[in-house]
Amino acid sequence: MREVRWNKRPIHKEYVQELQETFILDPVTASILARRGVALGEEMKFYLETDLAFLHNPFLFEDMDSAVERVREAVEQQQLIRIFGDRDVDGMTSTVLMVQALKEAGADVSWSVPSGDEPYGITRTNIDAFAEAGGSLIITVDCGISNVEEIAYAESLGIETVILDHHIPSAQLPPAVAIINPKMEGSGYPFQDLAGCGVAAKFIWAFRFSYTKFYHQEVVFLHARPGNDTVIIEAALLENLVELERVVEEVNPGVLPPEQSRIWNLLIGREILVYDQAQEHRQLKSAFGPQVEIGLVDIAPEIWRTFPQLQGTGLVQLVRRSRSIRYAAGDALELDALISLFTAYVYRQEPSLSQTYGDLLDLVAIGTVADLMPMKDENRILVRHGLAVLHQQKRTSLRTFLFKRGLAGKQLSTTDIGWQISPLLNASGRLGVPEIAVELLLSEDAQQQEELTDKLVELNRQRKRLGDDAWTRLFPKADKSYTASGERMIVVQDRQLNRGITGIIASRLMNKFNVPSIVIAHLEDKLIGSMRSSKQVHVKDFLSQFEDILLDYGGHQCAGGFSLPHGMLEDFIQRVQEQGLGIRPSELFDQYEIDAEVPLRMMTPELINLVERLEPYGEDHPPLLFLVRGVVIDELSIMGNTDPQHVRMLVSTGTHKWPAVFWRSADRISRDFSQGDRVDLLFRLGRNYFRNTETLQLTVLDIHRNADAILTNSAESV
Repeated sequence: MREVRWNKRPIHKEYVQELQETFILDPVTASILARRGVALGEEMKFYLETDLAFLHNPFLFEDMDSAVERVREAVEQQQLIRIFGDRDVDGMTSTVLMVQALKEAGADVSWSVPSGDEPYGITRTNIDAFAEAGGSLIITVDCGISNVEEIAYAESLGIETVILDHHIPSAQLPPAVAIINPKMEGSGYPFQDLAGCGVAAKFIWAFRFSYTKFYHQEVVFLHARPGNDTVIIEAALLENLVELERVVEEVNPGVLPPEQSRIWNLLIGREILVYDQAQEHRQLKSAFGPQVEIGLVDIAPEIWRTFPQLQGTGLVQLVRRSRSIRYAAGDALELDALISLFTAYVYRQEPSLSQTYGDLLDLVAIGTVADLMPMKDENRILVRHGLAVLHQQKRTSLRTFLFKRGLAGKQLSTTDIGWQISPLLNASGRLGVPEIAVELLLSEDAQQQEELTDKLVELNRQRKRLGDDAWTRLFPKADKSYTASGERMIVVQDRQLNRGITGIIASRLMNKFNVPSIVIAHLEDKLIGSMRSSKQVHVKDFLSQFEDILLDYGGHQCAGGFSLPHGMLEDFIQRVQEQGLGIRPSELFDQYEIDAEVPLRMMTPELINLVERLEPYGEDHPPLLFLVRGVVIDELSIMGNTDPQHVRMLVSTGTHKWPAVFWRSADRISRDFSQGDRVDLLFRLGRNYFRNTETLQLTVLDIHRNADAILTNSAESV
């Protein structure tokens, strides 16, 4: 049995206190965020805020304006547009988002995703068919960045391309009209880890923005304040709500002619927005003399009409009330508050950028979670909103689907997406018919939605049967590979294996043997493989060692995929095994990172509020892990009809009794714990829904008889 370690990172009390005071947090929440290494400022914003106005502006992408203009031209001229997506959940949701957004705008749009054994990305066959249909513009979603030759071929046929992708680009980029990819060097975007559907959603926001009165509007925000016998003037130039330039100048009254000041060039010929026109005029006249007239537009009255609760509030008071200022860097707080307030005003004035835009984030949540994107930065706001939309069932095409999965009316989490929603959608892609899932998500007909949902359920059953059959065939090979590697890793390949279940088998092998596992399937033209690992071995970094023989590869910390030519199989396996020798079995331990130790007095149902405040959870932000000491196991039973290996418990913390489950642990009964024992638990807390009844339930991750638990970094409670 692999070694298990419990670890609770030490934290500085001063930093916890700073978090409490700056962001008005309780001590436990502040301690958890500190222990997880969440930094002050911009990073903290995405853990505490939910408003869509806190998202990054899509026009930060250098090519966004070009992409928007080209798509608008195609829509307005009724040119034929084809959306090319991918066969996984991220690709499917990206495709649906783009098709629906362009249809709403009146576009002549069609779509395509790889079917059967068609390769990832665009093919010449697809391009030829589109050319024959009279197509003018291709938009790739969740693909395209690696299709250099294909996009060049499309260009030779007079077809232009806009790429919306999130995969790592190679040195040579495709000759597209515009490339929107946060991983591309020089993209201008501050966050690299959007999913493909997130990139599509960013484009949709910018596309909608282009139909508002604010598009390409250059405005200057200005605030002047007294200094030490000077006037400090702060001004920022914005276009499409993106700050292009900022000038802060300290002016000695009467010394410098206005036209010689740095601020003057920024103001000439532009609309200048201020809050409290009279006050700003006084300061400017003090700086440049009473003869100088600068036209100012006071936005305070319009702001007050939009936000009546701010009526009569001064700019200094706004700074105190502004949530965004908590996360701002620098000293120009009044100017930052003014810009933030105007941004909120635009969102309120344009529901297509806020309310109705939020309605499409259900698919962004599904695709982001399914593609294992890090649950940090703006992914947190996107997914949080998407979960709320899913719960409200605003998308009619998903209502039957959610009902049949037992999710209707349930407070949904990323776990529900990962275990109940994405596997069914993914099943169609894995078995070569991703168009079924796309058609369901696009469907507006209730009967068709029912039929397509039933097809997905059946495809998922087929996928499970294929997985069980493959497991029976591959397990002996895996056991042999495990032994031959010195219990360091597993590499297996199988000619009968369906390409769509390599990842599933690799995950099962990794969980069974607790070592990095690679599973390879044979296609006619190439080999397809998947790798899964624990956090001790970074999958993408591991695969990068073989990029000289791989056709392509990609992935994340714990999961990845690749393809390679048939002739390179033996070379690949040999090199993988050689690299695997560098993995020491002693490194492959399980380490649980404890977020907080909960005293027995705090083990109350209110603890769920803390858990849900820090949702959504996912990659790079796992569910909170708590330690509680000295609970008593009142009841103990084994569950599972066909495979009785799981444990159900009822544990007492004094004033409360908690139902708990401990997966795959029946063999530990009597050896590590028994009914009546007083134990220390590592657990996660969540909601359990069974027979229309909701209860709070502990999911136990590890257990020790009381006083046996050893922390590698022991610390006080919380």
